[in-house]
Amino acid sequence: MNPITLSGGGIRHPGKALQILAIILLNILIIAMLPGDRDASPTLSKLGSKGEEVRQIQTKLKNWGYFNDKIDGIYGPKTRDAVIYFQKKNGLTADGIAGPATLKAMGIFTSSGSSGSGSGNSTSDYNLLARLISAEARGEPYSGQVAVGAVVLNRMEHPSFPDTMSGVIYQKGAFSCLYDGQFDQPVAESAYRAAQDALNGWDPSGGAIYYYNPKTATNQWIRNRPIIATIGRHVFCS
Repeated sequence: MNPITLSGGGIRHPGKALQILAIILLNILIIAMLPGDRDASPTLSKLGSKGEEVRQIQTKLKNWGYFNDKIDGIYGPKTRDAVIYFQKKNGLTADGIAGPATLKAMGIFTSSGSSGSGSGNSTSDYNLLARLISAEARGEPYSGQVAVGAVVLNRMEHPSFPDTMSGVIYQKGAFSCLYDGQFDQPVAESAYRAAQDALNGWDPSGGAIYYYNPKTATNQWIRNRPIIATIGRHVFCS
């Protein structure tokens, strides 16, 4: 058999050319099989996780008496044990992993295990604010629902309060709905619209950082705050 000559003074034997071609194809196949970020699934909060979602989990569990350690945003053994305790109490799979079902039961809605809830209008902030509005102002006039959302945002800008959505909402004793079960109820459709309007800048409260129902409020201190507006059953004050 006569050798086949390739132009440019390249490989002259067909067997050698086929060998090189096979090596190239093999390398392409190996590279294609390597895992990439494009196919990565969101990470669940579990032992070793860190971030704002973990901080939210710890805050809620501490408020409910499941977690007695410091809130540091680190998913350690004590956080895992508290999650297991919560899961057992709520009929969930007690695996110590804060998966979708556990997060839903806690009223936490984020796009991934490490998603943040800063001052930007992230999806997690939007869902969290809507849930708070629904729990605190379900059945109130629409402007009153927006006003409740505005109070949360006003607190984020005020030096006396945390500067994140989750920090304000989960601040100990700030909102009674976190302790009476209302926060875990289905979110009213109007609350989502109210949350968006509040995030877009509508503030029917007039800049208030507090509100209360005068028929049910037992805190005398808040009754002495300067009143800015009254909407539905809520009084908004500074």
